[in-house]
Amino acid sequence: MRTLKLTISYDGYEYHGWQVQPGAPTVQGALAGVIEAVTGEKLLPQGSGRTDAGVHALAQVASFQTESPIPPENFRIVLNDRLPPAIRVLRVEEAAAGFHARHSARAKSYEYRIYRGDICPPFLVRYVTHYPYPLDERSMAEAAPLVAGQHDFTSFAAADSDRTHRLQDADSAPPRHVGNVRTIFESRLERQGDLLVYRVRGDGFLHHMVRNLAGTFLLVGKGTLAPADVRRILELRDRSAAGPTAPASGLFLVAVEY
Repeated sequence: MRTLKLTISYDGYEYHGWQVQPGAPTVQGALAGVIEAVTGEKLLPQGSGRTDAGVHALAQVASFQTESPIPPENFRIVLNDRLPPAIRVLRVEEAAAGFHARHSARAKSYEYRIYRGDICPPFLVRYVTHYPYPLDERSMAEAAPLVAGQHDFTSFAAADSDRTHRLQDADSAPPRHVGNVRTIFESRLERQGDLLVYRVRGDGFLHHMVRNLAGTFLLVGKGTLAPADVRRILELRDRSAAGPTAPASGLFLVAVEY
């Protein structure tokens, strides 16, 4: 039995997220179906984490165990031959027996992209949130670093109905995090041409956390909140105190570290 580690990029627009769901196209489901067709093994590749419907990935990581003798490079080729064009396997590597894409992860990086031009090009509309209206971008950039460090991020967490089930799953290792406490190593927002890009790196993220942070920073840009309010919202530990959940289209999983 071998453990394989896959690095995957996908356009999430047409998928109902990573996690397999009955009657809905998902990235995990598509990958599992192709692996079964290639190896004859019915299995479910485990991702580093779930991405929601419409969210994209530049470098999602998945792992699974297989008895197939196919070399990693050949595995990559045959998977890409059979997967839909919106899902590409960038690398296949042999991993240590104890490696698990989710349990072994130590940090993740996300980007949230806001298009600021008056007219969003049609070939970008799936991959950004279009906001051409006035924003105080300097205040947004001032607010972003205020969430760095270890905090209870309850104010930025959506309800996660699957959380208890996942923690009790036989495949689960003891959780590394306590409650809604997470550590953010980097949080910054900067302009790149017509894009306003929010970048965040941390040891873990709660359900909708990055999108809720982005939605809150947008309220800062509109003047509804001041940058200092972000600290107050963190301390309140109340989801209703933070901004709305920003659309899924602008969110990318950029990297997973082990």
